[in-house]
Amino acid sequence: MEEFPTFVTHLECSYTGKTYPADQLHGLSEAGKPLLVRYDLDALSKAINKEDLIGRLPELWRYREFLPVRRSENVVRLGELVTPLLPANKLQQEYGCGEILIKDEGRLPTGSFKARGLTMAVSMAKELGVECMAMPTNGNAGAALAAYCSRANIETYVFCPEDTPRVNVEEIAFQGAKTFLANGFINDCGRIVGEGKETMGWFDTSTLKEPYRIEGKKTMGLELAEQLGWEVPDVILYPTGGGTGLIGMWKAFDELEAIGWIGSKRPRMVAVQADGCAPIVKAFEEGTRHAELWQDAHTIAAGIRVPAAVGDFLILDAVRDSGGFAVAVSDEAINAAHQHCAKTEGILLCPEGAATLAALKQELTTGRIKKDEKVLLFNCATGLKYPMVSDHYTIDLNQPIDYDFIRTVD
Repeated sequence: MEEFPTFVTHLECSYTGKTYPADQLHGLSEAGKPLLVRYDLDALSKAINKEDLIGRLPELWRYREFLPVRRSENVVRLGELVTPLLPANKLQQEYGCGEILIKDEGRLPTGSFKARGLTMAVSMAKELGVECMAMPTNGNAGAALAAYCSRANIETYVFCPEDTPRVNVEEIAFQGAKTFLANGFINDCGRIVGEGKETMGWFDTSTLKEPYRIEGKKTMGLELAEQLGWEVPDVILYPTGGGTGLIGMWKAFDELEAIGWIGSKRPRMVAVQADGCAPIVKAFEEGTRHAELWQDAHTIAAGIRVPAAVGDFLILDAVRDSGGFAVAVSDEAINAAHQHCAKTEGILLCPEGAATLAALKQELTTGRIKKDEKVLLFNCATGLKYPMVSDHYTIDLNQPIDYDFIRTVD
């Protein structure tokens, strides 16, 4: 039985600082807040250096010393490869701004960055003896949970709002999860999961209600820093629903600085939401540390339609500590950015990724993002899962081909 060189010391309440033992099953802290995994970073820094990464596979698990799984036999893999940074040179020229990079998370298993969090959560569930897992989802997280749990032989229940994109619902069910649609929002589905724990005996894998999805999402920060030569961009625009990835990246940067791999510079973290569901934006603008439940949430970007986030204060802390901000964009702007990026750069964003491009364009105009800054956008899922509205034409092969008409098509 091979053991990974891991350095977990304990878990810590993100709100009160109270510590909890590692290697035991935990949900939220006693204060009802997310638990964070803590490491012996001094020992970690002595066990690995940057050069050690060179010969490793280009996958998430190349950062195993920074991760909580202790035994390699418990790692549940589906091929979590390093995702590319795509330069958006034509958009950069059009906007007259500094470098624009798009990190394309749609290359991951199940087509979204949810694979990062769920490979870690399911691997740790396997290590800790969990036999049944449940979660609410707007789509991609449920698909990732279903896939990884099927791989690990863990029973799975997934609850979706009734207007979750059909392709996501079918994907979740097809990959083995017991799948349910409910006439409400993701927080309503979360209530089903939370209230059913005792009756059903499942482990609540809701966003930030277990400690390890953050550790999986943290690898976005580790990977990004390595790809940029152990530097960080000036600005990161991140589509923010539950905010696990933003919180995880912020944690990654702190850990990298603590072991001397990066300096004290941090990206300005920008939480991007839709104006039909913007609780983090409202809290940021009002100067509060917690966000109120957003009423009547609606947006075409289902992944960021999260009326309440249990880690709201962690998102807002990271945004404020970085000198960043939270911003909302309209569905019309999201649609426009979605189509424009595809036609200009050949990059098919998901709606949530398109929201970050819409926010960039908007904030270059306001001046909150400067023209000379290096900006990173996160495309969190493959655009192939979402509707694409475009013009197309038909040809009747029983008639002469009208090349004059073909020539005039815009």
